[in-house]
Amino acid sequence: MDFTELIDLAAEKVGGSVLYANDDFFAPKENLVKDSLPIFIESKYTDRGKWMDGWESRRRRTPGHDWCVIRLGLPGIIRGVVVDTSYFRGNYPEHCSLEVCTADGHPTLEELLDDKTTWTEILPQSILKGDAQNRFAFQRDQRATHLRFHIYPDGGVARLRVHGDVVPDWRELEAQGQIDLAAVENGGLVLSCSDMFFGHRHNLIMPGRAVNMSDGWETRRRRGPGHDWAVIKLGRPGRIERIEVDTSHFKGNFPDSCSLEGASLAATDLLEAAVWQSFLGRTKLQAHTRHHFTDDLSAVGTVSHVRFNIFPDGGVSRLRIFGRVN
Repeated sequence: MDFTELIDLAAEKVGGSVLYANDDFFAPKENLVKDSLPIFIESKYTDRGKWMDGWESRRRRTPGHDWCVIRLGLPGIIRGVVVDTSYFRGNYPEHCSLEVCTADGHPTLEELLDDKTTWTEILPQSILKGDAQNRFAFQRDQRATHLRFHIYPDGGVARLRVHGDVVPDWRELEAQGQIDLAAVENGGLVLSCSDMFFGHRHNLIMPGRAVNMSDGWETRRRRGPGHDWAVIKLGRPGRIERIEVDTSHFKGNFPDSCSLEGASLAATDLLEAAVWQSFLGRTKLQAHTRHHFTDDLSAVGTVSHVRFNIFPDGGVSRLRIFGRVN
């Protein structure tokens, strides 16, 4: 799988935050983790200079370089980053580097920057291109909670996308009993889908309620036979006890009905080898509604993957799959 198909661990949408930057004179550090694509407005200026949709430091006149500290919204193993310098053409950094640390709980900035905190370099100083998607892939398996992003010597970066595998604290989660096994914060991942023309498949398992239609999974209008579907890898295999299918905001474009199937796969099994068992038969849906299913579910034992079918097409804002880890 291309690493950009994995969850953005630093995204504002999942709780990512830029805690500190040594300089953000021209454009604020918070822009680095915004969910939206960067934009450029030709005639927009502030009292400090040209308005830019990113993080931009002033021109450095002394030795050193600029840097910032990011708290990942979801702890995990970083598989790759995209350093997006969109619209930064004469003012992008020449190089960048990345370090990570693991600091569970709620460490203060002072604690993170203390000499006792161990930072591990995952990307040595590397060349950047302006107005480009600079991609860097990694082979490390270190679980990270925070990231230190260095730019050399100064300049602007529009977005930093930090893609990887979510690794939650399973000791804490298992103690809770019933949890959402598909939730992104619990390690769930939407592996594939038939179509996501209007809304990305990962939106199905994002935290909280959808803010509008763009914050859900939506397929194009189907003109031929068949139906749309998405396959979700659960954070951990478990027994499913309750389902929520939320069509909030989808009023003229919600699916007519849905069904759910489960399969149990070992880590080395191919998805094509899955034997799917239905645990929710085809069921009518309503517009702009949170549908809850408990008594309607059939027992299929422990499952590691779920296939969510919608008929024939349409949009769903969230899918919650509650159960217990074995």
